[in-house]
Parts: sequence; structure tokens; C-alpha cells
Amino acid sequence: MARTLLCEVVTPERVVYTNEVTMVVAPTVDGEVGILPLHVPLVSVLDCGEIRVRHGDQPDEVEWIGVSGGYIQVHEDKVIVLADDAALASQIDVERAKKGLDLARKQLEVAEDLGEHEHGRLERDLKWHEIQVAIASKDD
Repeated sequence: MARTLLCEVVTPERVVYTNEVTMVVAPTVDGEVGILPLHVPLVSVLDCGEIRVRHGDQPDEVEWIGVSGGYIQVHEDKVIVLADDAALASQIDVERAKKGLDLARKQLEVAEDLGEHEHGRLERDLKWHEIQVAIASKDD
């Protein structure tokens, strides 16, 4: 049997995902990182994006998880994702995500006179909704 990694994705509210996997690909602020068993220890800041976890060698053995940012830690054969927010593709309500995306776009359009901090928050919300819509379509 092939060597595996324990992958856990957690948010402040809940455990989103935990499973034995053969590979994890995560979006960091420095670019994507691929993690296989026996990976060197790593701690990195996550970017808003898609995490892919592979269970085997077949293309259909992949699960998609959206994250809105956070941290990833790799130690021995364990990957821990501490996400600000996260969602499995199979659990995303596409219509709700699309409504959130439309609302975020409208808020950003009228946010020209808001401060830089508030404008940045609205841009992160927009990207988070875009990620949810994108990965939900990959689970079809």
C-alpha cells in the first residue's frame, strides 16, 4: 500500500475535513505547494483558493476544498490547514454562493469612498465567493 498523509482542514468553528490522502496541493501566498508523504516540515500562509487532496492515482480520486486564507503546517506525515473559512466542494450551496458573489460585487462597486481596510475586506469576500462558485462546479 502507498504511503499516505493525514490531512485535516479546520476553521475556528469546525473540522471541515479529515482523511488519509496521498497528496495535498494548497495555495500559499508564494504560490501553490504540493505535499507528498515524507515532505519536509513546513509552515506557510495560505492564500484564498483551492486545496486539492488526492486519494490515489486516478484523476477522479480528488476532492476540492475552498479556503479563504489561513495557515498550513506540515510535520512528518500530517498536513494541518488552519483556515479562516473553508468549504468542501460537495457541501457548497451554489445558488447561495452566487448570490453572495453578486452582493460582494455590488458592495465593491459602491465602496470607492471607503477606507483601504474596508475595501480590502470586500475584495477578500469577493474572491472567497468566486472560489466557492468555481470549486462547486468541479464537484458536478
